[in-house]
Amino acid sequence: MIDRTIACRKDEHLALVCDGSAKSTVCSGFDDYRFEHCAFPETDFAEIDTSVEFLGRKMHMPLIISPITGGGDKSAKINKGLAELANDFNLGFSVGSQRVALEDESLEKSFKIRDYAPNVLLFANIGAVQLNYGYSIDECRRAVDMIDADALILHLNPLQEIFQSEGNTDFSNLLKKIERICSSLEVAVGVKEVGCGISASLAKKICDAGVQIIDIAGAGSVSWPAIESSRSNDVVLRHSSNAFLSWGNPTIECLRSIPKKLGAKIIASGSVKTGVDMAKALALGADICGNASDFLRRIVKSRVECENFVESLILELKAAMFCTGSKNIQALKSAKLVKIN
Repeated sequence: MIDRTIACRKDEHLALVCDGSAKSTVCSGFDDYRFEHCAFPETDFAEIDTSVEFLGRKMHMPLIISPITGGGDKSAKINKGLAELANDFNLGFSVGSQRVALEDESLEKSFKIRDYAPNVLLFANIGAVQLNYGYSIDECRRAVDMIDADALILHLNPLQEIFQSEGNTDFSNLLKKIERICSSLEVAVGVKEVGCGISASLAKKICDAGVQIIDIAGAGSVSWPAIESSRSNDVVLRHSSNAFLSWGNPTIECLRSIPKKLGAKIIASGSVKTGVDMAKALALGADICGNASDFLRRIVKSRVECENFVESLILELKAAMFCTGSKNIQALKSAKLVKIN
């Protein structure tokens, strides 16, 4: 049976994220580090190169618009606008969970953005937990084919599912199922948290299972327990969610703990809000960075606000590279970071 309430839930999520009140109280950790300033960069600012290659796609800067939405008319407009932006600036883009379209083909159009972004790195996305609720390699392939994606992201959100009235909470024996997906799917498979971070021990387990991309999505930005409790009339659930506003592994902690030679590509997301944050994440081992909420809050206002945001990120990243004597992203990875606290 098609669950038509999923699209409604997605619209509620959009409104609550845009509202900005459902925030984690965890500090992401970026302010605990500073770069050692280089007053003699020995390079021309105009020659600073922010480009990277990821999964065979050349990107103007190491940034992906992280998963946001899909499913309804509002979602379709947001995805179209962000996909066009990603194409114009040569960024990466990931759609939100495609479960709603896998269960109702009439909703596929809100996810089909390849025509608007023919040249970008594009990620499909479904919840890993759905592998315990009837999903298999077939649904994974459908998700990838639906949008002509370069990779599939399986998102992990156990804390969110607990506080979601409609949540799926059977996360048992998922690793073996993820391993089967990795060995069978024709494109790269990634695993992503949604705001509580991925620890070093879990990163090793999922890499051993064949996962090629890890999006750590650390704590420090949106609080999904707060968002889900805001949607609920359950007094106990609403009260209990407050105990988890400070839950999760901070983004910087995740980056510092995951070995750089683990084998998977690392995406740093979770309160990566400036180009300086991006530079710090890259210096700590990330391959690219991700941001969702800042793009969402701007695209619902205007395309110009999104363009200005991207231009600011580019300038900030280039300035951080210039003032660390880093001509390109590879050189930035060796820039010296100093722990403040």
